[in-house]
Amino acid sequence: MRVLMTGGGTGGHVNPALAIAGTIMEKEPKSEIAFVGTPRGIENKLVPKAGYKLYHVNVMGLRRSLSLKNIKAAYLAFTSPMKAKKIIREFRPDVVIGTGGYVSWPVCKAAASMGIPVFLHESNAVPGMAVRMLSGAAEKVFLNFEKAGEGLDCKEKLMLVGCPMLGSFNKISKAEAREKLGIPDDKKCVILSFGGSLGAEKVNEAVLYLMKEYTGGREGILHTHATGAIEKEIAFGQFKEMGLSKYENLELLEYIYDMPYRMAAADIIICRAGALTVSELSLSGKCAVFIPSPNVTDDQQFKNANVLVEKGAAELIRETPALPEKLCETVKELCENEDKRREMEEKIKDFAISDANSRIYNEVRKTLDSKK
Repeated sequence: MRVLMTGGGTGGHVNPALAIAGTIMEKEPKSEIAFVGTPRGIENKLVPKAGYKLYHVNVMGLRRSLSLKNIKAAYLAFTSPMKAKKIIREFRPDVVIGTGGYVSWPVCKAAASMGIPVFLHESNAVPGMAVRMLSGAAEKVFLNFEKAGEGLDCKEKLMLVGCPMLGSFNKISKAEAREKLGIPDDKKCVILSFGGSLGAEKVNEAVLYLMKEYTGGREGILHTHATGAIEKEIAFGQFKEMGLSKYENLELLEYIYDMPYRMAAADIIICRAGALTVSELSLSGKCAVFIPSPNVTDDQQFKNANVLVEKGAAELIRETPALPEKLCETVKELCENEDKRREMEEKIKDFAISDANSRIYNEVRKTLDSKK
């Protein structure tokens, strides 16, 4: 199978594509897979590291406000499908799979116009612009959230599959994880918090407040927080100034490299609400407190989290000036109410689909076989 993957800009688009690619290579080791991304996105780091060839198409999104950059965006929107066609002619794919981001649009549009089967995957609860524009030309539109289908007209093409993922977030037991991490049995409430690989200033501030007002020095609680790379120096400085370094039950890290184990060991997880993170927590069956980023297009993170909140499967706190106090109040209640945590853990599992990678592969293979 010759597969051209396209999706970029953020890890939320690139990692699902890498997961799909990995499953295809596992099922059909002789496959040829390449990626198409932008010159600027995180795909330039992740895709070559995974060992795949990466092509580039220069494309950018339109700004909502009046801007001269919209002229450039319009020009690239016009020229990028032509660039994509050149890549397609060179690589000669049997199928093109798009996982979102601006770059998906010209590549999938070009492929469809050339008679090449196109598949799309939408990770978020509300479909992005690229998926909305391309859904009519796709063979199938794979969904992570059933709710995403409400925003698409092609109902007959929709297929709920979950989110394709790298790693084994649902295969590590809490006991196994705690043993590996050396967490003692007397820690009855293990808290993990993070705001993303680069960090989030408001999340860091709220978590440090939580540590000072509640978790720091409290018997039975172990609290680990990752500050992110950009916010590291500020957060570590505040941690020391607030006198939090004296508490043995608090751990401050820049980045979490063993996330599957950390997540498996936790009783409460405080984090953003990207589609991939929401899916990981669902598979892990974790009590989650989401702090959606207010800086994401179409407020996607709030919409992702709110799907779970409406079913009583998670807590959600908006990033407002009241965030630190509300976070402290929420975490205190969850720490002291084990029954509520258990109820949330069971409810969030209802959103978990553990075989997304295989579902996508099987559907792609079935479609290609039918066209022979």
